[in-house]
Amino acid sequence: MKKAIVSVINDLSTDQRVHKVCTTLEKLGFDVTLVGRKQRASLPLAERTYQTKRMFLLFEKGPLFYAEYQIRLYLYLLFHKADVLVANDLDTLWPNYKISKLKSANLVYDSHEIFCEVPELQNNPKKKSIWKNIERKIFPQLKYVFTVNDSIAKIYSQEYKVDVKVVRNIPLLSSQTTVENSTKEQLRIPSDKKIIVLQGAGINIHRGAEEAVEAMQYVDDALLLIIGSGDVIEVLKQMVVDLKLDSKVKFIGKVPFQKLVQYTRCADLGLTLDKDTNINYKYSLPNKLFDYIHAGVPVLSSGLIEIKKIIDEYAIGDCISSHDPKHIAEKMNAILKDENKLQLWKKNTKIASEKLNWEIEEKELIKVYSEFL
Repeated sequence: MKKAIVSVINDLSTDQRVHKVCTTLEKLGFDVTLVGRKQRASLPLAERTYQTKRMFLLFEKGPLFYAEYQIRLYLYLLFHKADVLVANDLDTLWPNYKISKLKSANLVYDSHEIFCEVPELQNNPKKKSIWKNIERKIFPQLKYVFTVNDSIAKIYSQEYKVDVKVVRNIPLLSSQTTVENSTKEQLRIPSDKKIIVLQGAGINIHRGAEEAVEAMQYVDDALLLIIGSGDVIEVLKQMVVDLKLDSKVKFIGKVPFQKLVQYTRCADLGLTLDKDTNINYKYSLPNKLFDYIHAGVPVLSSGLIEIKKIIDEYAIGDCISSHDPKHIAEKMNAILKDENKLQLWKKNTKIASEKLNWEIEEKELIKVYSEFL
């Protein structure tokens, strides 16, 4: 069997895109190993049909973490055979590129975002310069590149004159049938209130979470569920205390994908409120948008290009025109009180999920990876 090593810098447990790529490769006949890291707070890893390797690092953030990961990944790839190396995002590309040259292995790069435009690098020109130099040296030499939407593909193609293919991070249609339904009572959420959900592994600054919490002051008979992790979670918790919103906002930490689906299915409205504060957010297409669609949940979104395109095409929700909390609350109230519109949008999510699913999306991957067999 041809061997494929897929590497990513996260802890594997919540990254559904990388998991789906691995299962597609396995289906094609590859012997797959997924390499990531294990943090002190990592969730247990659900059983996978392919091999996994989680490296425990001494450092969990900062320059020393990135340096340690690059070295550890390089050494792992050096001493393990692979016919295909798959690098997910720029922070895994350098070791994969070096080893692909050393061992004449095929290299595939999957960029989940415009890495050098992430907010964490915008206020640190030195760090941004380091990553940008790595990108400039390697990207023009790449033959096989994927990214998550048309806007990002266009930006990379124009800058580096490389063909960039699009594979959006969309759930498996069949995955919904493997998750059992749970009632609100089983999940310990009220059955007499409308449920609004904001979920994600990156609930960070400029993603509209603060405004969503503040908006709940003006929303009646509804509960906002915040599910996942991110830089602003502690800020949000303090806001809930200060604004006395304990009965209107409930926090659920990081949960396995199967559990996340159960919570999402109980929601009446899903939020994705990223702000147009940097180029990376401007062209984002969040995973949660598709999670909401597949769970049958209408969407309230900021009017970002890629998101609005899908909401308008399939008529599955509405967009805010500003991040003013009172405006967001007005939108929430209007949607939650219009049962006919909610049911129509819910019906349309079913139609959308039949066209927006991994079984269709993976065909682009299969074309490329079949060349290596």
